[in-house]
Amino acid sequence: MHDPLAVPPPLPGAVSPSASPAAAARASGSLFGLAYGDALGAPTEFLPVDEIQRRYGPAGPRELVGRPALVTDDTQLGLAVGWALHDAGPAVTPEVLEPLLRQRFVAWAHSPENNRAPGMTCLRACGGLADGLSWQAATVAGSKGCGANMRVTPVGLVPGYDLETLAGAAQLQAGLTHGHPTGLAASELTAYAVRVLRDGAALAELPGLLRDRAERQRTVYRADWLGDLWQRPGVDDPVTFIARGWNECLGVLDALDAALAGPDDGTDACAATGAGWIAEEALATALFCAIRHSDDPVSALARGATTSGDSDSIACLAGAFVGAAYGMAAWPAGWPDRIEYADQLHTLGAAWN
Repeated sequence: MHDPLAVPPPLPGAVSPSASPAAAARASGSLFGLAYGDALGAPTEFLPVDEIQRRYGPAGPRELVGRPALVTDDTQLGLAVGWALHDAGPAVTPEVLEPLLRQRFVAWAHSPENNRAPGMTCLRACGGLADGLSWQAATVAGSKGCGANMRVTPVGLVPGYDLETLAGAAQLQAGLTHGHPTGLAASELTAYAVRVLRDGAALAELPGLLRDRAERQRTVYRADWLGDLWQRPGVDDPVTFIARGWNECLGVLDALDAALAGPDDGTDACAATGAGWIAEEALATALFCAIRHSDDPVSALARGATTSGDSDSIACLAGAFVGAAYGMAAWPAGWPDRIEYADQLHTLGAAWN
């Protein structure tokens, strides 16, 4: 089985990160932004905000530490999804994508580099996938942890996906480990946010665009991608199942709108939109950081990292959003050579720019 954390050969025509001619490319900017946020937020996870500010100053961490600066399972699993999508090709179907995701997730679970305090939901589900269970049986049905959407960014970056394919792929990659409908819906919204930013939407437009998407998708159960995932005790039909997820996402978008409507006091973003341990809160709090600091990408990462919640996941999603909006030009020039897995991030970005 191929190790998803091993360095792959370059794609034809690909160049090294430092020599990339596509310095402002949005796919690369989003992937690198995800990794940068992950690296800045990793040391601050589980720390209270006052301790983070004591260690890094009032603005929080703003410099990569280490050569390379190490990331967490957020970036590792984002790369696993990215390589599965790459291997599936442009005409992706659930029959093609599911075994590729399964292979990458199981290889990640067994990799010696999977030593970054991975989430128990992912590990438990990967155990079932490794045992050959159907993914609907392997998934943790009640979990809507942020592991469902911290890794979905690549789905929004693959050129050529129509919105039906984007939605199906985003929900499928979430569902392999996190079977809760809110994990599915939040993952689709995260991928959709990345897509519309890449296509030219402004960060400030995202809350309205995501609300419109959620309202239009409330009763859409994607049976071709999800199969019988909805069938569980107490659920009468697939529409009731999936609507619960969209309703919870709409609720957190309400909280985001309220937070953005007032002045920013610069305090813990988790107080406004949630701590980010669950999927819809990770999405909303990352959006809050990205939108509040749309004029200063590094500050968006630092704001996400200076939180009392799941700081690496919040900061990595904030970086993915800002990078999709502005491309590699958003990030300090010296950073691409200093982040772990830079070669893989560059190769995938170059394939999708």
